[in-house]
Amino acid sequence: MQKVNDQFNNQELTVLLRELGQVLVMDVLGDIVELGCYKGLTSIQIGKALKLAGSSKKLYLYDSFDGLPEKVKQDESPAGLQFKAGELPASKQEVVTLFKKSNLPPPVIKKAWFRDLKVKDLPEKVAFAFLDGDFYESIKDSLELVWPLLSPGSVVVVDDYQNEALPGAQKAVDEWLKSHPGVLRTEASLAVISV
Repeated sequence: MQKVNDQFNNQELTVLLRELGQVLVMDVLGDIVELGCYKGLTSIQIGKALKLAGSSKKLYLYDSFDGLPEKVKQDESPAGLQFKAGELPASKQEVVTLFKKSNLPPPVIKKAWFRDLKVKDLPEKVAFAFLDGDFYESIKDSLELVWPLLSPGSVVVVDDYQNEALPGAQKAVDEWLKSHPGVLRTEASLAVISV
């Protein structure tokens, strides 16, 4: 399957952009957030979709840019031994440059571990959230941050939900949905949660 980048394929991108498009058509209140933007290649596609739709929604990106955090027991999998703390680093400047080269409005970018973000670091309302934190704690922290800000009709897409190498993502989502309202469906390796 063709890859958008080394972490995301075209089928996943199609799902992501379709879900974003539905949020834009429905004019759901709030902005767009991506927690875990890496080098910004998926972010660029989101930015292009916003521009094409003529949307005034802002794009907010969050990443440590220091690579993967430490795993916890929920992340353990024989298929995921290659994912180690510090792997997959990127830089904020790479993302800024990519947006400039693409002639897209600059996103709001915040460099931080998700656990260190505060609600004030996010927009007041969130219409669409893409959570790409890879590991259990990162997805759990992301859900805790965005959930209170979600508008009716918003959508949360979680990457790696059906990825045997990264089982923590599914565990975090499944635990979260036991005590929070949302309709879950899966497509490709993604969890799509309608609120």
